[in-house]
Amino acid sequence: MTEDTIASEVLSASLGGAISASILYPLEVLKTRMQALDDDDEDKDKGMWEYAATLYDKQGAGVYFQGIETSAVQSAMEKAFYFFAYTVLKQMHGVITLQPSSSMGASTNLALGCLAEWAHLPITMPIDCLTTAIQTNTKKESAVALMLSILQKGDMYKGLQAYYVLCFKPALQYTVFEQVKKTVLKGRKNKSLTAGEAFLLGMVARAVATIAVFPFLRAKVVMQTRKKKPDADEVDATPPPSLMSMLWEMYQTDGIGGLYQGLGPELTRGVFSAALMLMIKEQINGGVKTVLYGNTTAVEETKAMRPMGSKKKKRAGVMQRDAT
Repeated sequence: MTEDTIASEVLSASLGGAISASILYPLEVLKTRMQALDDDDEDKDKGMWEYAATLYDKQGAGVYFQGIETSAVQSAMEKAFYFFAYTVLKQMHGVITLQPSSSMGASTNLALGCLAEWAHLPITMPIDCLTTAIQTNTKKESAVALMLSILQKGDMYKGLQAYYVLCFKPALQYTVFEQVKKTVLKGRKNKSLTAGEAFLLGMVARAVATIAVFPFLRAKVVMQTRKKKPDADEVDATPPPSLMSMLWEMYQTDGIGGLYQGLGPELTRGVFSAALMLMIKEQINGGVKTVLYGNTTAVEETKAMRPMGSKKKKRAGVMQRDAT
């Protein structure tokens, strides 16, 4: 049984996501804070480590762990729903095309990955907004108060339009991972990567995906954290800018550097997070399959040997009959 199962994929992905997100959470806070800096903020031009030291001096070590529980839940749910949808879509594709999922090309993998990413957004997007609010909160409001504020303002899906492009990020990441993994495992009896292989491959895949879509990731954070500015003649706030106008504004103000503000901590956190998650997932996945289905490698080898054994017995029987 070399095909991935829904149970093994969901369990291993959710555990891997929660563990990796918790280990690297301080970097998550740092990258969100840097992405949310306004143009007139005095810390805007500081590097990653300089800004980290400034943040520590102002708010102490506790700021780097604000909302870690919410982030762990968000990551676990995102990965669980993503791999659930992705595995189901792969199996459906196999049924329709009458081909094993291992034979899928990169373009098919990318398309299924995008669909899987959109599948979990109705549930995980509000948690993402809450996590961002907790990480950028300077008034020491509780998570419950922030959640009620988000619900009251109707901001549960703020920044959703960025996902028209951001949906390609995990799809691109896992497509790169799966395609290279397929090449590495070709011809092996053991269809699992080692911890080191999964870690290194996960780093490369995440780096490629992050650099490709980062401007939209920063725009999403800015849209979630920017306060609405009231007009001079109106009590109501002006409508929030569109995604493309936000990107154009950042480019006009700071050039390419503005689009990639906060890339350092995002790349560092993202690369190690993806590498850890995929390494943990690969190791847990094998264990889950063994618990659920037993030693699949031994079963496959036994099945592969049966036809040969039966043919030998049949041939021996024919020879004995001819001899008589």
